[in-house]
Amino acid sequence: MNEWDFFLHRLVPALNQGLVITISLIVPSALLGLLGGVVVGSLRVYGGPLWGRLASAYAAVFRGTPLVIQLFMLYFGLPNLGITLSPYAAAVIGFTLCSAAYHSEYVRGGLRAVRRGQLLAAQALGFSTWKSLVWIVIPQAVRKALPGCGNEIIYLIKYSSLAYVVTCFELTGQAKIVASESFRFSEVFLVAGMYYLAMVTVASKALQWIERRLAIPGFGTL
Repeated sequence: MNEWDFFLHRLVPALNQGLVITISLIVPSALLGLLGGVVVGSLRVYGGPLWGRLASAYAAVFRGTPLVIQLFMLYFGLPNLGITLSPYAAAVIGFTLCSAAYHSEYVRGGLRAVRRGQLLAAQALGFSTWKSLVWIVIPQAVRKALPGCGNEIIYLIKYSSLAYVVTCFELTGQAKIVASESFRFSEVFLVAGMYYLAMVTVASKALQWIERRLAIPGFGTL
């Protein structure tokens, strides 16, 4: 098999197959992770002593342990408790839990940047605490947290490559298979890296567009 045949008929089809799996991992993990981060971040600031401490403990555990260990515990550890997850489910759950912990830190900072007087004013108008948070405080906090949350989504694209350790053969997993069969490790992983670079570039442009669309003139300035 010559070089062009290898790239066009073996490497590219395999990486394209892995790319589909990678995207199917990233999209739900990013959306659920962001939603979870908003919930956990809100609990850390407004959840009171009990829920605030539980949310902080959750964030500390998932930010303080390697993602690969979290994936191993979900895929190989849970069967000991009678819970069996598919490779895809284990990867999505692991990415979501880890991503939510990091998002919660950015959301927490955004919430603390919103003046508490706005919450008190909403309550004075008859809003409950949670309605005040959902309709007044959190939308402002998310705008402030968006750059940090965007960075976390970029990181998610890159650490999605760990899914292959639980036998979910996404882009990196497919590259490893092709490289092991052909012994062309440098070429294969160089091309795989270009796929990741393309995904990160597209995601960065999309996130910048979202930031511009959600921007409010004068918001966040002193």
